[in-house]
Amino acid sequence: MEMVPSTMTEMWTTMGSTIASFMFIWAIIRQYCPYELRRYFEKYTHTIMTYFSPYIKISIHEFTGDRLKRSEAYVAVEAYLSTNSSKTAKRLKAEMGKDSNNLVLSMDEYEKVTDEFRGAKVWWVASKVVSATRPMAYYPEQEKRYYRLTFHKRYREMITGAYLEHVVKEGKEIRVRNRQRKLYTNSPGYKWPSYKQTMWSHIVFEHPATFGTMALEPDKKKEIIEDLVTFSESKEFYARIGKAWKRGYLLYGPPGTGKSTMIAAMANLLNYDVYDLELTAVKDNTELRKLLIETTSKSIIVIEDIDCSLDLTGQRKKKGGKAMADDEKERKEVKEESGNSGNSKVTLSGLLNFIDGLWSACGGERLIVFTTNYVEKLDPALIRRGRMDKHIELSYCGFEGFKVLAKNYLKLETHPLFDAIDGLMKEVKITPADVAENLMPKSPLDDAEKCLWSLIQALEEAKEEAEAEAEAATAKKVVEQSQDGGGVCSENCMAEKASE
Repeated sequence: MEMVPSTMTEMWTTMGSTIASFMFIWAIIRQYCPYELRRYFEKYTHTIMTYFSPYIKISIHEFTGDRLKRSEAYVAVEAYLSTNSSKTAKRLKAEMGKDSNNLVLSMDEYEKVTDEFRGAKVWWVASKVVSATRPMAYYPEQEKRYYRLTFHKRYREMITGAYLEHVVKEGKEIRVRNRQRKLYTNSPGYKWPSYKQTMWSHIVFEHPATFGTMALEPDKKKEIIEDLVTFSESKEFYARIGKAWKRGYLLYGPPGTGKSTMIAAMANLLNYDVYDLELTAVKDNTELRKLLIETTSKSIIVIEDIDCSLDLTGQRKKKGGKAMADDEKERKEVKEESGNSGNSKVTLSGLLNFIDGLWSACGGERLIVFTTNYVEKLDPALIRRGRMDKHIELSYCGFEGFKVLAKNYLKLETHPLFDAIDGLMKEVKITPADVAENLMPKSPLDDAEKCLWSLIQALEEAKEEAEAEAEAATAKKVVEQSQDGGGVCSENCMAEKASE
């Protein structure tokens, strides 16, 4: 029993001496042995070790091929591990992610975290390789970062299939949740070749509108929300029926009824980017397709006031032979003139192909939204089902919409003046924009009751104007009826009417 401590001490001493000798020899080899020889030695040593190790390793590098673009797989893994590593890793690094509002925590170099999937345990290590080439004076030493995944070989099929697919999917969803959403607008085509000029320019999208703050009837609001959520969760359904994963919305109604606000609420509900497409800045159909290719998934492509953007009002009436020939001649002349001047515009056919042609399938999870004040002016082919799948009429403000605005602007859910407002709203048409303007305090001294009286006064004035217009219309009708077959009544006829 007394020999055990002495034996253990000798064993540890011998082991320490052996390790120190090995480290010394390895340091001498690294310093004086050529790099190529060391790489050759490490390569075959690693090959020999793999025969005895039951573990498999997969490396996912930050840059593959094109050094200017990060690997999508690496970015997805980084996002996936940011959630896991922030809970278990002891060394983290905090960075402001690209297009992100928040700090993103990720594993520091050489940190190791454990993950579990369907009973299989795996290990992730963040590492880097420093280039052996000597850096130039103007460039720093190059580092190649990568993640290494280690797992037991018995789980090879599951890890290389289901697990990696799960990691990429979850990573992409995390990136979408953390990203900074943007509002895009298209640049004129002649600027694209210039330095750092892209087809789309953007700003941060920070519109606060939600369906909860919109002056909309509760049933219609619920219907729209359910339709949007169902669309966003229907990837497999669209793939099964053989349709591109997109949906068209036509928002129409009088000015001031909340069409632009509706688009912002849709974007905030689904967490989508918004592409505000200005058709008059697009040279031709080819540029339109290029713009479509550059849009991303999870986005809303908007064309506001489409009846005013281009000649898409659909004045395609049947004409006689000569009239039709003249019309074709005129169109040909206009086309030639626009082609010569270099200012040709998008055609109706090009826009239809943009919406639901072959090019519309490049990418997925997109909403295409048109707004107009005069839906009757649009060509039927442009707004038929299948292109604009859902037509949403945004009309004048009702009492339920008023109560939403009163809660938003005045923090009121009930008030004695609500009954008077309800009665007037049943007789007068007023837009949500006009209601909101009257409910907005104009000075620090304005209280809720004063704002409500301001709305009541506006409603009464609108009622008087409507009655005056009705009387004027009645008088005009009487005058028209006094005409006989398009001619004016005789003096006797006029005298009889005057006497009556």
